[in-house]
Amino acid sequence: MEKFVINGGNALKGEVRISGAKNAAVAILPAVMLADSPCIIENLPNISDVTAILRVMQELGANVRLINKTTVEIDPKNINSFVVTKEMAEGMRASSYFLGALLGRMNKARVAPPGGCNFGVRPIDQHIKGFEALGAKMDIVKGMVDGKASQLRGASIYLDMVSVGATINIMLAAVKAKGLTVIENAAKEPHIVDLANFLNSMGANIMGAGTSMIKIRGVESLKGTSYSIIPDQIEAGTYMAAAVGVGGDVLVTNVTPKHLESIIAKLREIGAEITEYDEAVRVKMSIRPKKCNVKTMPHPGFPTDMQPQIATVLTVCEGTSIVTEGVWDNRFRYIEQLTSMGADVQVEGKMAVITGVKNLNPAPVKAVDLRAGAAMIIAGLMAKGTTEVEDIQYIDRGYENIVEKFTALGADIKRVPIMDNMVAYKNA
Repeated sequence: MEKFVINGGNALKGEVRISGAKNAAVAILPAVMLADSPCIIENLPNISDVTAILRVMQELGANVRLINKTTVEIDPKNINSFVVTKEMAEGMRASSYFLGALLGRMNKARVAPPGGCNFGVRPIDQHIKGFEALGAKMDIVKGMVDGKASQLRGASIYLDMVSVGATINIMLAAVKAKGLTVIENAAKEPHIVDLANFLNSMGANIMGAGTSMIKIRGVESLKGTSYSIIPDQIEAGTYMAAAVGVGGDVLVTNVTPKHLESIIAKLREIGAEITEYDEAVRVKMSIRPKKCNVKTMPHPGFPTDMQPQIATVLTVCEGTSIVTEGVWDNRFRYIEQLTSMGADVQVEGKMAVITGVKNLNPAPVKAVDLRAGAAMIIAGLMAKGTTEVEDIQYIDRGYENIVEKFTALGADIKRVPIMDNMVAYKNA
């Protein structure tokens, strides 16, 4: 077990390069199983979620070869299993994407329910609705989601709610189905578009990704391809929020500024000076953050995955801010950690009322989920003194080389082992 030890109070200055998008990678990797020849995936983030998916693919029979730290070659030809067990899927939110990919490849799948961050129930009813519309018979067998079909066929599917996961899973299942599939009320996130672009590069026929209606005309087969994953908008937003919370001057490179529009708008409202370039943004902050109201919404609204980070910045704002969670039911569990650092936050259902304090105080805190963990790092950098962050395995799920990247910006952050009481006693 490890923890982060942060000595806060240092302004952030310098340049940080953003890795490939976690949310795109965890959809594109299972999609490789739909090909009939090897694929090369570039700009992969070196994070535990990606490692876990590659391990599952190997256990299913794929041949995985690392070309370098950000590039992998996957040959799906010898995949011979359609079962992803609970042990294989443990702690991995994206395990559900194996349902769509395996149904699309083999017309059958048996997958353990998704794990990952625990900030609300992860219903997959819209996924199952989509699979059934395509002709799959879906059951729950001994705690596993089981699906089978003699032949998947195109259908018109209206999602009752905008769901990124359901949109991705239906795309995976429908890409080789007979006929035309239409997904209405589809999610529009950048990683939906990236998945569609990847599948189309393999020979799929997908139109409308990035809009509320996606049309998929099934094809007989998909060929291998080489593809580079888009930059991670949430990783970029996290470093941008840190620069605003701590103060300084940070150039965030290898980004797509259009994907960051809602984040940039709110950080400017808080008081940041942000300059956009072709593939970079520069964030300068020299004043106390201003109050700001934020509501998370499906893309192109403000992303739920940036809610904890911006809420942390607002704990030291002038005045009172309101943050409303419009996607998940239980994403304010981290607030207890912030209040232990002196933040003044009151949670009422899906709304947090944040009254700015002059500064946060260092304290021992925990990462209760991936993005909340990133928020705790930002809080530690904002507080003058030593903050320790435990349960950092959540953070490692989605951030590559986070210690090295923050250190290069002038932060004092270290990853250190946690000594249990017995070891500490022996060393006393």
